[in-house]
Amino acid sequence: MEVYWVESITEADYGCEETGRKVPTALLKLVSEANPSVEKHVEAAEEVLALKGISEGKQVCFTESGEILKYIRVVAAVIRDTSHGEDKIFSTARGYGTYKGWWEFPGGKIEKGETPEQALVREIHEELTADIKVGELIKTIEYDYPEFHLSMDCFWAEIVNGSLIVKEAEAAKWLSYDELDSVSWLPADKELVDKIAEIWKQTL
Repeated sequence: MEVYWVESITEADYGCEETGRKVPTALLKLVSEANPSVEKHVEAAEEVLALKGISEGKQVCFTESGEILKYIRVVAAVIRDTSHGEDKIFSTARGYGTYKGWWEFPGGKIEKGETPEQALVREIHEELTADIKVGELIKTIEYDYPEFHLSMDCFWAEIVNGSLIVKEAEAAKWLSYDELDSVSWLPADKELVDKIAEIWKQTL
């Protein structure tokens, strides 16, 4: 998937009556993240940009149908505990927004200059107070939500210092293989759950 930076947004006040445009339209100048010499110019309704939170300095991508979406890259930790004779993973219920009460794996956005692993260590310490060791990448989930595209690097992790204290989530649970379907997962996280179930099934 090609990702672009929004370099500029120009108000395209062409005069809707003269051009046939029925809504106020903006002209976006996009620069490829992978190859800054590649530029792309697209038009989009100002209402759509506002709804999707697309502004200068943000990253965007395009769906297969050509729809522009804000691009968000995050990391998620599948924190594993095998100390009690049963393999379990830690999950949290979101405490805000459209998906309030839906379940997910803890993590967050990657800040400038961070590797995904560094971001995950920081995010878990901020959200759950514990220090973790980041293991292997399980999968990178690519998922189109209505307002944005989510790219989520998902890693195995284990606690190396402290204990998990929930600071932001609505609730938290340790789940075994048989309990994976007992909660309502966020759509993108459900893809990760399916991958974990597949991995666990091979070890049973």
